[in-house]
Amino acid sequence: MDDSRIIELFFARDERAIEETRAKYGRLLLSVADNILGNTTESEECENDTYLRTWDSIPPTRPRHFSAYLCKIVRNLAINRLRLNKRHAPPEMTLIYEEIAEALPDGATDPAESMDLRDAINDFVRGLEPTKRKIFIQRYFYMLSVREISRELGISVGTVKSTLSRTRNLLRNYLTERGIFV
Repeated sequence: MDDSRIIELFFARDERAIEETRAKYGRLLLSVADNILGNTTESEECENDTYLRTWDSIPPTRPRHFSAYLCKIVRNLAINRLRLNKRHAPPEMTLIYEEIAEALPDGATDPAESMDLRDAINDFVRGLEPTKRKIFIQRYFYMLSVREISRELGISVGTVKSTLSRTRNLLRNYLTERGIFV
């Protein structure tokens, strides 16, 4: 079923909306949560909570990119669960946070906390060429490992690493030019 039809089911308050969403996006949502949490049980709970959040938010929201909308919800739920439980993040998550922290202003480890920073990062990412954008988003939004990105895009691990490093430097310069990174 296409996304617009699923969204219409949500607007009609038809419970098939959740079934169709699960059938189409369940594996993706579970993967995003598991990349963050590294725990299947907690990831499944985040996936299920995503359906409830989506049910509660549609209507009135009408997402233009349904899969991105769902991924943002599950990602936020997983990150909140990680913080709430005060558990140690999986090693890959720690590495990802350390990488991106290099490109962000001190104390800005969560871009969602600053509207200006979030908007600047969104503008920066939109301006990247498609392959660099995909690598950046897969690493810092979907929390994929370098190896997973390499495999998915059919490029070497070294290319992914160097692209990420250069992109982080570009982001830092971009934020500095806009007075966000001092």
